Amino acid sequence: MLGPLYQQVVERMNLESKGILLANLLKDCAAYTESGNINGADIALYHLSRLASPNGDPLQRVATYFTEALAYCQVAKNLRGVPKVLRLVKTISTLEQEFVRQQFFNLYPFLKIAYLITNQAIIEAMQGEIAINVLDLSPSSDAFQWIRLMQGLKEHSPNTPCMKITITAIHEKKEVLEQMELLLGAEAKRLDFYFQFNPVVSNLESLDPEKLPIKRGEPLAISCVLQLHSLLATADDDMVKMRALSPFSPCPSHKMECFLNGLWKLQPRVLVITEQESNVNGPSLTERVYKALDFYGTLFDCLEASTSRTLVERSLMEKMLLGEEIKNIVACEGVERKERHEKLVTWIPRLELAGFGRVPISPYGIWLASKLLQSYVPRYHIHQKHKCLFICWDKIPLFSVSAWKF
Repeated sequence: MLGPLYQQVVERMNLESKGILLANLLKDCAAYTESGNINGADIALYHLSRLASPNGDPLQRVATYFTEALAYCQVAKNLRGVPKVLRLVKTISTLEQEFVRQQFFNLYPFLKIAYLITNQAIIEAMQGEIAINVLDLSPSSDAFQWIRLMQGLKEHSPNTPCMKITITAIHEKKEVLEQMELLLGAEAKRLDFYFQFNPVVSNLESLDPEKLPIKRGEPLAISCVLQLHSLLATADDDMVKMRALSPFSPCPSHKMECFLNGLWKLQPRVLVITEQESNVNGPSLTERVYKALDFYGTLFDCLEASTSRTLVERSLMEKMLLGEEIKNIVACEGVERKERHEKLVTWIPRLELAGFGRVPISPYGIWLASKLLQSYVPRYHIHQKHKCLFICWDKIPLFSVSAWKF
């Protein structure tokens, strides 16, 4: 174990050396865990527990949640009943979920840009229409996005008499949808819109797009922000079968394939998708830890450059949102692993196979996004590729926004 001499050496290390040691310990621990070396993983976890800190520098903070996830892996792998009894994977209340998602919105520019680009794509696709439908597949069902859309539609068509907008929103909690309906109804009344709200209490996995209460014949826009990847979750046996049948298929999840086909049958005028630009959906635990550490380490770096370490909202968001995502990526398998991020280069053939064609992100939307970023630290920027938009930190793409049509 950690002897006095070793501890003295660690204490004399500079920040960069400690960071390298932390990263190496995390990778070693993942490799030990995957190979079944319980003793090696235990020693690495002990070292990590002394170096990681939820209140320290970015790598110490992110390492805290990877350490917890790897510790959970050890328990889950060797004592199958314990995780369920102790509820090691936490579930948080609806109120807590909405709070930490709001903090993610406040502390980063990612969702603001995603909403802005999505709304602009919808406005341009619906030019000249007096009745439109919007299907919101996002996990937060954020009223803010659709309030801004209604305001944008009013600005672009100020003389259109009583425009009709129908929003169909999906959420697992009825109370979230009820609050959303109140906020949107009040704004629609202020703007003199004819407004209809269709609440659908469901998760994405249980949803059949063709059975949604969407009026056929009216133009439809679909928005999905940081949610579509959850449909890649599948039983390990099913994944093996799909890979065996078609090892080069861009859609190894039957659930995803059916869902995208269902969306295509709705014939949307525009479908806008925002996803994490990371690749943590591999079967190897060690590889997932490597890639997730790169992605989440960068997210923690973003906060360090713009937000105080002592800000309570930052700590809560890191722990209850980012930390839980890390735990899901690292410690869960099969259908329980919902955070299966994949890069846009994988999503493109998957969506094209379903029948969708790419729509270029508009120059005006890009200009609006660039203007919005001016209020943030200059290391954020946007980058265009494949007719899509990437939101980057330095030169690292973190999120992609892509638009598609029927």
